[in-house]
Amino acid sequence: MKQRIIFTLLSAALMAITVPGAAWAAQLCAADLNGNGDAADEGEMASCVTMAGGATQCPIQQTACVADAAGANSCPLGADHQCLVPAAGGTPTCSPVACIDTTLNPVDDELLVDDAGPDNDGPVDADGNCLGTIEIFGGRALRCRPPGASVTFQNCCKDRNKIVKDGMGGSISSITTKIAIAKGVFTGAKAAYLAFKAGATAGQAASVGANAIIVGLDPTSIAISLAINFMMEVLLQGCDQQDMETGMLRGSGMCHEVGTYCSSSILGICIQKARGHCCFNTKLGRIIQEQGRPQLSAFNAMGWGTPKQPYCRGFTAEEFQALDFSRMDLSQYYEEIEARAQSDIQIDMEEKVDAYLRTVNP
Repeated sequence: MKQRIIFTLLSAALMAITVPGAAWAAQLCAADLNGNGDAADEGEMASCVTMAGGATQCPIQQTACVADAAGANSCPLGADHQCLVPAAGGTPTCSPVACIDTTLNPVDDELLVDDAGPDNDGPVDADGNCLGTIEIFGGRALRCRPPGASVTFQNCCKDRNKIVKDGMGGSISSITTKIAIAKGVFTGAKAAYLAFKAGATAGQAASVGANAIIVGLDPTSIAISLAINFMMEVLLQGCDQQDMETGMLRGSGMCHEVGTYCSSSILGICIQKARGHCCFNTKLGRIIQEQGRPQLSAFNAMGWGTPKQPYCRGFTAEEFQALDFSRMDLSQYYEEIEARAQSDIQIDMEEKVDAYLRTVNP
């Protein structure tokens, strides 16, 4: 028999549901229906419903009670489950999952770490020599959340096409642009999220985010129209700033997924999972990191870290020089460069610039 987990959750989305009687607004329930050890999957959590007499009942696996010859009702799920009459009347029902007041059992959320990554330009001495640690293909620790209680069972980890490009193949692309891409995405996602929280519509917030992204960036590096549609979708789904950023970079092939961990729990039971990633400025950076780390003993102990704390540092100059590129499979990157070069031949640069200007000044 599947293990049943009973707990409650104080969720903003669920609290918005109108339930008769303010006293029962925090009565929620959940159960591990698929036996995977948590209740973070769709259909495993619900708001309890008010029954006759002010009692509450969980709608999960709710079953009609059976009346005997004397008219007494009994629950077919077991004698320990109480039969209750719906508030509107009708056949009594019972549920194997109990309701608990969330005000007595607060949700435990993991602290979200905002990893800005290494600075692109650190301090230098009078001769221009770097005074800090040089990192080559350094990444940032990011997370996104699959369907669960905190995101009202929307998938904030869904790949959203190749919004962010490496910038290869365009005549106005540059190394500086490629370095700035991830920072630009962060700025845009943050601007959109803050605008949405301040009362902007999803469309207005997405436009704010898109404008923040394209400032100073090569228009061939960001698919603006896809970015706007993406931001509208994730804002309406309740995904946060880091969900948005990870979704852009992940769908663009720039992230290495480290694993899954629990980001929210109650009574020690997981109600929301998260996927930890190391995300890089370019797809090439991700590929070289994935295939270069196994060659270096410095990464033997740490590897990619843990899902909750990904280890995303770049290579030192000495480590990068020690890499054997002949042992790396870069075919997926070569194919992308070739395909992009073919398309760039067919698209005149003037059209790219015009498209950029239309986006900035609609």
